[in-house]
Amino acid sequence: MAPMRCSINVPNLGEFSDPAVFLEVARRTEEAGWDALFVWDHMVHVKADRLSIADPWVLLAAAAAVTKRIRLGTMITPVARRRPHKLAREVSTLDHLSGGRMILGVGLGAPIADEFGSFGEPTDAVAIGARLDEGLDLLTRYWSGEPVTFRGEHFVADDVVMRPVPVQRPRPPIWVGGTWPIRRPMRRAARWDGAVPLFRTAWYGRAPAPADVREVVAFLAAERTAAGVDGPWEMVVGGESPVDASAARDLLGPLADAGGTWWDERIPFGDRLLLAEPMLRRIDHGPPAVA
Repeated sequence: MAPMRCSINVPNLGEFSDPAVFLEVARRTEEAGWDALFVWDHMVHVKADRLSIADPWVLLAAAAAVTKRIRLGTMITPVARRRPHKLAREVSTLDHLSGGRMILGVGLGAPIADEFGSFGEPTDAVAIGARLDEGLDLLTRYWSGEPVTFRGEHFVADDVVMRPVPVQRPRPPIWVGGTWPIRRPMRRAARWDGAVPLFRTAWYGRAPAPADVREVVAFLAAERTAAGVDGPWEMVVGGESPVDASAARDLLGPLADAGGTWWDERIPFGDRLLLAEPMLRRIDHGPPAVA
């Protein structure tokens, strides 16, 4: 069994919306031996909260410039509220700036009423999913570097060539988020490079049960086989891990045995989520022991 890799996951909200704070997070994530840093991609989140929010792509560009090793990415980007050609340029540019370290996490995005409806965009989840799928198809076409002519239900491209292509070939990894046990987003994830499920039984910041992870992994494996998709893929599980090495092994070991390949460190929803200091303290202790 390959060792589980470990990432840090922070909002683009609250104290993390300060670029200086985010750069400190990036530097210390690399220095402490973590494998990746992910940031949320929200426009307003819960708009009634009137939070400070930063553009994740600017944050990631800055992080790429001050790090050399860690992977960087969004978790997750709602492709349906983006123009695929603009997103393709952003991801490709970041892949070059980082030397091929970019990971694109994608999903529907939430809360839908605030993140989509506030701007007059469709709020039907099925329609958003259709735009997501079409957008992903276009992204891979753009990243080929070949001429793209496309007329879909939602997007159009007329003899477009986008170069330079990303450093990573055939594309930067695409990880798909969704809520388990809803099958549709995980069926989508099976077609790409990784799955980032949130579990109804263990919401953001709470580690899932190994049995639930095993269930998702089995579902993804069956879907990949049915779709004829081959090759390596990632299973991302997350929560808040203990600093104590023995306790961390007790938590992460069964998750790795169940098929988890990445541990994503997250502060649970609550008073600490938007504060930098709790996460910086956890970062400095280093990634949890898995084996």
